[in-house]
Amino acid sequence: MKRYIALCLLLSGMALSVQAQKGRDHNFEVAKHLDIFNQLYKNLELLYVDTISPKETIGRGITAMLRGLDPYTEYYAEDETKNLRMMLTGKYAGIGALIRKHQKIDRVVVDEPYEGMPAAEVGLKKGDVILSIDDSMMTDKAVNYVSEHLRGEPGTSFLLKVMRPSTGKLMKFKITRRNIKLPELPYYGIRDENVGYINLNSFTEGCSKDVRRALIELKKQGATSLVLDLRSNGGGSEQEAADILNLFLPKGITVVENRGKIPQATKKYDTRVEPLDTVMPLVVLVNGETASASEITSGAIQDLDRGIILGTRTYGKGLVQIPIDLPYNTNMKVTTSKYYIPSGRCIQAVNYKNGGYREHIPDSLTKVFYTRNGREVRDGGGIKPDVEMKGDTIPNIAFYLSASGQDSTEVMFDYVVDYIAQHPTIAPPSEFHLSDADWQAFKQRVVESGFTYDPVSKKQFAELVKTAKFEGYYQDAKAAFDSLEAKLNHDVAFDLDRHEQVIRQILETDIISAYYYQAGAIEAGLSYDSQLKEAIRLLKDPEAYRKVLAPQPSKTAAATIRLKEKPRQDITLKLPKTEIFSQIA
Repeated sequence: MKRYIALCLLLSGMALSVQAQKGRDHNFEVAKHLDIFNQLYKNLELLYVDTISPKETIGRGITAMLRGLDPYTEYYAEDETKNLRMMLTGKYAGIGALIRKHQKIDRVVVDEPYEGMPAAEVGLKKGDVILSIDDSMMTDKAVNYVSEHLRGEPGTSFLLKVMRPSTGKLMKFKITRRNIKLPELPYYGIRDENVGYINLNSFTEGCSKDVRRALIELKKQGATSLVLDLRSNGGGSEQEAADILNLFLPKGITVVENRGKIPQATKKYDTRVEPLDTVMPLVVLVNGETASASEITSGAIQDLDRGIILGTRTYGKGLVQIPIDLPYNTNMKVTTSKYYIPSGRCIQAVNYKNGGYREHIPDSLTKVFYTRNGREVRDGGGIKPDVEMKGDTIPNIAFYLSASGQDSTEVMFDYVVDYIAQHPTIAPPSEFHLSDADWQAFKQRVVESGFTYDPVSKKQFAELVKTAKFEGYYQDAKAAFDSLEAKLNHDVAFDLDRHEQVIRQILETDIISAYYYQAGAIEAGLSYDSQLKEAIRLLKDPEAYRKVLAPQPSKTAAATIRLKEKPRQDITLKLPKTEIFSQIA
C-alpha cells in the first residue's frame, strides 16, 4: 500500500511538473512574440520610407489578430467606443431616425423618424433630402458619415438643412440632440380576441421590465395565451433573458449556465423572483436571425416544456462576450465562455479555431439531449423549432421594389413619399388599405419608370455572351442566346398584377410606418403573417398544443439523467448574416 501511495504521489508530481513546464513555455512564447512585435514596429517607425500612422498600422494588426479567433471578439478604438455602448444599452445621442442612401439621386435621405424623438418632433418627414449639418455640406457624403454628424453629445444643437421632394422647398430645422433609446419592444397587443402578442427585437438593458408591463396589461385586456415574437432578434443581455424567462417559470430554476476557462467566466443565471404566470399557453416565434439571448430564451422554454417554439431554426450563437475597458478610452469585447441551457446542451453552430479555421459538422453527428418531458432535442446548430414552418416569402419583383441599397429606381420609396404629401392622415393600421385607384397609379409609375429587376441573371448572361464571342461559339448559338435573353426580360406590368397582393401589403406597411411609426407597421403586417396565424391556431386548440409538448414516457428516465450530466458541445452549419443598408442617427 505504501508503495502504491508513493507511486501515485510520484505520478501526480510528474503531471504537475509537466503542467507547470507547459505553463512556463506558454508564458515564454507570449513574451517572446510581444517583444518581436514591439521591435518590428520600432524598426518600421525608424526606417520605413513614409511616415506611418500608429493608429492605422497597429489597429490593422489588432484587427487581424482578432479575426483569427471568432467574429464576436472585437476591438473598439477611442472614437468607436460609443458603438459598443449603444450595442450594450440600445442608447445613443442623436435625432432618432433611420437614414439611407437614395440610389437614384445619390443623396442621403430620411427614411423613418422614430416616434416621440427629436426628428419627428421638429417635423422631419420620410424622403427629406439631407443637404447640410450646420456649415458642413452633406450632399456628397456616405450614409455612415452623415449618421456620425447627426449624432453627438446630448443637449447640443445644430441646424439641419433639407430639401422636401414633394414641394421642392428648402427647409431648415434647429434640432437638439438627446439620448435616444431604440424601441426594443415596439409593439404588443391582443390578437383574435384573447391571444396576447409581444414583439421583442432586442435584449437591451431594462427590456424585461417592459415585457413584464406589457404582459400585465395584456392579461388585464383579457389575454389567456401569449405569442412572444423573437424573430430577427439578435440578442443582448443574458440577465435580461433570464428575467424574461422568470415571468413564465418558477423562482429558483437555472435557465442558463456559462462555462469558461477562468472561474470568473463561469456563472449561472437563475430565476430570482416569483413568476407572473406559469401556466398560460405560450408560443415563441423564431427564425434564422434569432440569436444569442433570444436562443437562451427560446431554448430554455423548449427544454423546460414551458411553451412551443415555432418557425425556422435559429442562428446558433452559443458564445458569451463581456466588454473590457482598455487604456486611453478604448475597449474590447471578448468571448469568455459558452452557454448551456437547461437540458445541458450548447447550441453553438460553429467552432472557431485559432487562425480563423471554422469547424462544421452535420446534424447527423450532433448529440441527443432531452427536455423535461423527455422530448428529444439536439445540441449544435441553434434551436430547432418544435413546429417547423417557413416564414412568408416575397417574389423577386417585390424584393427589388422595396429593398434599400439596391441598384433600382427607388420607385416605391418615391411613391410613398408623394402619397404622404397628398394625405395628411390615413385610417388606423388595422383598417388602412390602398384604393384600387391608388394601386393603378403605383403600377403605372413603376412601368413608366423603366423599372427592371433580377440584375444578377442579366449580368451573368452578359458575361456568358462575352465568353461565347471570345471563344467563337456565339454566332452558331445566336438563336439560343436570343431566346434566352427574351426570357430574362420580365413583363413588369404582368408581374405586378400577378403579385399584386404581396406588393400591396409591402406598400401599405411602408405608408403606415410614416404615420404610425414602427408599432403601426408591425400591427399591419401581422394581418398577413402565416406563422402568427399558425401560432394562434395552436393556442386556440388545447389538444393540438398539448400534443406538441406531450411527454415521451420511454425517455423520461433518460431525461432525468441527462439533466444532471455535464453539458457537451458540438457544431453544425453556420447560418448567414444579413446586411443592413440603413443607418441610425
